[in-house]
Amino acid sequence: MPFKQFFVLSRSQTEKITNLIRYNNMDLTGRIIAVLPAQSGVSARTGNSWMSQDYVIEVPGQYPKRCVFRIFGEDRIKQFNLQMNEDVTVQFDIDAHEYQGRWFNDVRAYNIIRGQVAPVAAAPVAGAEPFPPQAAAAPAAEAPFPPASDAPAEGSADDLPF
Repeated sequence: MPFKQFFVLSRSQTEKITNLIRYNNMDLTGRIIAVLPAQSGVSARTGNSWMSQDYVIEVPGQYPKRCVFRIFGEDRIKQFNLQMNEDVTVQFDIDAHEYQGRWFNDVRAYNIIRGQVAPVAAAPVAGAEPFPPQAAAAPAAEAPFPPASDAPAEGSADDLPF
């Protein structure tokens, strides 16, 4: 009979686990390459005004990656005050929503850390050795593999042709 074990977590433990899952490695470090126009409106549901602004970050590397992210709220837009060509780390959440049968991703920044640049992989230098030098080579008399054994007798368990 299998034994089932249940855990009861306190509210603070549940929140800590949720935050670990939610915020674990959800960040990009790179350069802001586009600041898109701010969008604003009035919520039909609550009647409150809202504002958001989209930005594009480019993560350096051999094949640079780009990502559009959104900052929601006029106060956060002013607080972060992102500018073109600024090096930042963007911490974000990803969520999806459905509209008329189609699904859309929403990448929302919740924190910006300034002045951090992702390390760029160094390009290989012409003529450089890709591996560290090895110890002196073995004498030519020693073969790198054990000597080949005689062919197995007919009907033995090892009758592979090689």
